[in-house]
Amino acid sequence: MTDRLSSLAGVASTRRVLQAHGLATKKALGQHFLINDGIVKHICALAEVDKDDVVLEIGPGIGTLTVALLQKAAAVVAIERDADLPPVLAETCAPWADIFYLISGDALQVMPADLPTAPDKLVANLPYAVAATLVLDCFQRFQTMESATVMVQAEVADRMAAVPGTKDYGAFTVKLGLYAGVAGRFPVSPGNFFPPPRVNSSVIRLDRALCIDMPESDRHAAVVMADAAFANRRKTILNSCRTYFSAKGALAGSLPDCLRNGQVENAGQGSDIVQMLAQAFSDADIDPRRRGESLSLAEFRTLGRCAREIGLI
Repeated sequence: MTDRLSSLAGVASTRRVLQAHGLATKKALGQHFLINDGIVKHICALAEVDKDDVVLEIGPGIGTLTVALLQKAAAVVAIERDADLPPVLAETCAPWADIFYLISGDALQVMPADLPTAPDKLVANLPYAVAATLVLDCFQRFQTMESATVMVQAEVADRMAAVPGTKDYGAFTVKLGLYAGVAGRFPVSPGNFFPPPRVNSSVIRLDRALCIDMPESDRHAAVVMADAAFANRRKTILNSCRTYFSAKGALAGSLPDCLRNGQVENAGQGSDIVQMLAQAFSDADIDPRRRGESLSLAEFRTLGRCAREIGLI
């Protein structure tokens, strides 16, 4: 059909490319190839890719989404872990060889200096096992990246978009929210992939512009406090944070033996760690008897700043 955006988005075409190179899908790498051109179009539309964009794609596979992005972007930089796929991509993306750059390796190990040009958008059908880690890591590592439009497991998208007081709201939600906010989302059923995964999927867009700008030192402190607040989800934030900092060896020289040994419930209220946590909560105007999932993103930002200012972080 002449109105197709990706000629590779189909079962027959996917099989044909794989067979031509003597390949099969690799379960160990979580490979599920997109076979619906309508979904490809929807992804590009949600990402708002245009000729001013340099797109970063992680896990391009045989190039199903890649060839669509290449028709719309100024350039596409793809990172592929599967050593068997570069020859495939060289063939499927050949018409756009002048604007297509392929890096072989683990995306978590690729640094900004390793890229031929700085990306402003991440658009990808991510490997589900590491999707959450990859999205947060990319926002942290690639400062030029303005947005991420990614296919992830539906449960991961739920965590990305969760609000305080819900079961999906946790440390990851808070940390991601310090770098980007949700700008759009749509569901994708298993039948849109070859082979079909055993889970439902979602495409979600996250924009850096939707988070509040803040000093990097305060952002780091808020990340630490999110990890601490959710270290023991069933405990109050005071007890959870106390457990976290003792396990990390914070202020180890001034902690009593019961704290150093992890027996935090019986720790004396006069210990330095408890006093500093109490001061941070007081300065942030947050009741230490609350639980981590009840704190808003703004409260985590304030708590992190207060903890940093008194030297806890």
